[in-house]
Amino acid sequence: MSAALPMHPRLVSLEGGEGAGKSTALAAVRELLAARGHEVVQTREPGGTPLAERIRELLLARSAPGQDVAEPLHPQTELLLMFAARAQHVAEVVRPALERGAFVVSDRFTDSSYAYQGAGRGLDPRWIADLEQRTVGMRPGLTLLLDLDVRQGRARTSGRDLFPDRIESEQDEFFERVRRGFRQRAQAEPERFALIDAAQPPQAVGHDVAAAVAAWLDRQVQA
Repeated sequence: MSAALPMHPRLVSLEGGEGAGKSTALAAVRELLAARGHEVVQTREPGGTPLAERIRELLLARSAPGQDVAEPLHPQTELLLMFAARAQHVAEVVRPALERGAFVVSDRFTDSSYAYQGAGRGLDPRWIADLEQRTVGMRPGLTLLLDLDVRQGRARTSGRDLFPDRIESEQDEFFERVRRGFRQRAQAEPERFALIDAAQPPQAVGHDVAAAVAAWLDRQVQA
């Protein structure tokens, strides 16, 4: 299970639902770490490598390449594609950067699979945990969860996404389950998660994110 996996002290992930403002948070994390003299590698999931980005296209496309009507993507297929992209991402980007002493800041990581494919799609979290154990082998040392009401998040993205992808096109009920999944994980691992109120203005969100990262770094120094 994921709880048995070690937390890496230089791996930071950002999680949250649609419209939570991860771009602002990512910038705050990157700037704080760089200001403290650390090399920072910013990446994302699904994606992060050329091959993983191609898998991302399959995951998010509303229609199959060259087809007018999408072939339905089975939830199990979605999960396995996510972990195929993640395995490539961890092997080619995350682990090499961590091994040379860099900090890795990832826009989404394995918690998203527990929230989207687990809570959202109803897949067995034990299966997700097994895939996590086999292909990732670690948890972030810090996960920043940008928590936002689903309707507010959808309102933020409605004017931004003229052509929403396959995930963004889901109904509110799906995203409510995803939000509950994220919050349950945060409650289960309070030592790893920092819950950020993403309903605040961007400047306030960035401030809270930077404060959470600074406190986390200070705890590591004191440990």
